[in-house]
Amino acid sequence: MNTYKIAPSILSADYANFEAELKKLETTGAEYVHIDIMDGHFVPNISFGAGVVAAMRPHSKLVFDCHLMVSNPEHHIEDFARAGADIISIHAEATLHIHGALQKIRAAGVKPSVVINPGTPVEAVKNVLNLVDQVLVMTVNPGFGGQAFLPETMDKIRELVVLREVNGLNFDIEVDGGIDNQTVGLAKEAGANVFVAGSYVFKGDVKAQVATLKDALNA
Repeated sequence: MNTYKIAPSILSADYANFEAELKKLETTGAEYVHIDIMDGHFVPNISFGAGVVAAMRPHSKLVFDCHLMVSNPEHHIEDFARAGADIISIHAEATLHIHGALQKIRAAGVKPSVVINPGTPVEAVKNVLNLVDQVLVMTVNPGFGGQAFLPETMDKIRELVVLREVNGLNFDIEVDGGIDNQTVGLAKEAGANVFVAGSYVFKGDVKAQVATLKDALNA
């Protein structure tokens, strides 16, 4: 099993104080910062673009896990690579050319990650699993923070674990949506090893909240 990693979502942080929020996250022992990019088209909300990621980059040594909830993500890969993304996650549902888009991420010197929504079967990404360093399984519908965890999505994680083992592949399995100190254990048990948490982490003392997630994973 790959190492467990916590990825607090900056979407739930104070937008006016990203530098301070990033410094705070670095004290928690979290490995990643998850950055949700939303275009108002693929999902209803709009968040921010590559310029904001570039502005944040000098203020943190955390892994920048950039989740592009955008239509035609292949048009934006170079911008986010230049901005300092370490991982770029793109939705299988957002492009007609998922194979080529993932290749483009790798060519830009960034780790490719493919995302599937709750209504999308694992079969949709089966033929590109050899191209990725990570598969992100959405455990809520994308576009809004604070949603309730969908336990039925755990079956997809189990399916991905089998495909990884049978085909001798090596990719992380990330979950995003409704993750707290209870649901993180369900996702771990299913086989996930990267855990995005936004509302839960930022609703209180960030360091204490991340500690509860780590404690749950180590239980």
